[in-house]
Amino acid sequence: MRAISIAKLDEGLVNEDAAKATEKWIAVSDGAGGGGVFADLWSKYLVEHLPDEPIADYQVFDAWIDGIWESFYNDCEKRAKTEGGLLLNKFYDEGSFATLVAVWKDGQWMSYGDSVAFCYCRKSGKLQHSFGRISEFNNPPYLVNCKDPTHEKGFRSGSFEVGEDSVVFAASDALSHYIIMMYEVAHEDAFAAELDEEVRAQSKDSNFVKAAVAMKQFDFEKDILGKLLSSSKNAGNFKRHIASLRKRGLIAHDDYSLAVM
Repeated sequence: MRAISIAKLDEGLVNEDAAKATEKWIAVSDGAGGGGVFADLWSKYLVEHLPDEPIADYQVFDAWIDGIWESFYNDCEKRAKTEGGLLLNKFYDEGSFATLVAVWKDGQWMSYGDSVAFCYCRKSGKLQHSFGRISEFNNPPYLVNCKDPTHEKGFRSGSFEVGEDSVVFAASDALSHYIIMMYEVAHEDAFAAELDEEVRAQSKDSNFVKAAVAMKQFDFEKDILGKLLSSSKNAGNFKRHIASLRKRGLIAHDDYSLAVM
């Protein structure tokens, strides 16, 4: 059980992600700094307050958020008041935003937004995940706000088929896009339509798909997943691995978080 989270590969930037691994669950939250304030604090707060029992449906999720938001809101309101008017007004108007994904030991998972839960079976070579089509990364994600209601449309839940040879993990959006993309390119015959849809979208992610398709043949388990999981045991190795992926045009510039069970 381990979790790692690093900021964008530039000096001095705040990491707005949070990742945590316990004996009962793993979780990743991607604080969205494009709106609101205190995204880094909100993402950490969400993973620190995750319940040990699985969140099985939207009603349980909504009740859990309803039970924890107020303490965070009150603390951040005090912080904002000490900073002054502009920050305080922004907090009142917009609040704080983050995604959330979690997987419990029994294989149950939930997600809100575009952070993704995964289960890879070494025996079958099959990758299960909590996301939809890869092109959906182009859409604005649903975000948990510290002051506004959540939306049932943004909630997903399910259960992985977990075996003795499975590895279960969760990742923030840029890393998740990379993992799903490389799996689909490695199994291009099965995912040709999805990959073509992503290329035709002419988004920033389209270029990553083009770079992945142009690569020489690779083994997903050994060359992609194995190297990623191995590097995540050490922050320095993880940063070097991400930097290499960026240099090769395979991954977006972002904070990067990974939690492994």
